[in-house]
Amino acid sequence: MAFPLHAVLAKTGRAADLCLGRTIVADHCCAAKGRELERLAQQSEQRRVLQIVLVINAAMFVAEFGAGLVAGSTALMADAVDMLGDAIVYGISIYALTRSARWKGGAALVKGLFILAFGVVILIEVAVKLASGVPPSSALMLVFGGLAFAANLVCLRLLWRFRGQDVNMSSTFECSRNDVISNAGVLVAAGGVALFASPWPDLIIGAVIAALFLRSALGVIRDALPVMRAA
Repeated sequence: MAFPLHAVLAKTGRAADLCLGRTIVADHCCAAKGRELERLAQQSEQRRVLQIVLVINAAMFVAEFGAGLVAGSTALMADAVDMLGDAIVYGISIYALTRSARWKGGAALVKGLFILAFGVVILIEVAVKLASGVPPSSALMLVFGGLAFAANLVCLRLLWRFRGQDVNMSSTFECSRNDVISNAGVLVAAGGVALFASPWPDLIIGAVIAALFLRSALGVIRDALPVMRAA
């Protein structure tokens, strides 16, 4: 049985279109799957990095806060409390990694409130220390402040490439950057205490760290609120 030429061509064209359509769909699915796998791999890597920096900060909090108590240093204890706050912050960040934008905005808001609370606590500690007027141990401040500085440089290096990922990772990087600045302040305070045999360098740096916390807290909260509203 003979088929008209135009019918054969039409069927051939439809078959070609169908094959082409399948190829396009397959390519689209592969591309979408590739993007999804890339996103999941990136989240997995973020989770691993956050777990590492969480352990570092928790361990340094115990060591630094104990040294701060022994040394009688407000700056060292303030820096240690910052380490504890960051350990909590990293835990919240891990929880928010695979969540929606609203969750990530909420996590950033909670982190901002934590930073704000720690800033207020440190200001209170500075006010209490003003009454005693006893200079802290500069040697302990130098040793443990230096250890904390090195630990936070490692954390900052690990978090650097994720700093612009989203509001959750951005606020996490903000916390780590503040840590490095606080650690440098503790070392400056230790040098001032050793040079002048006075508690004032320690108290001044403690107050500056508190002010840094408050400024950072307001910035994190300001960035988090629009994300929550938009989501």
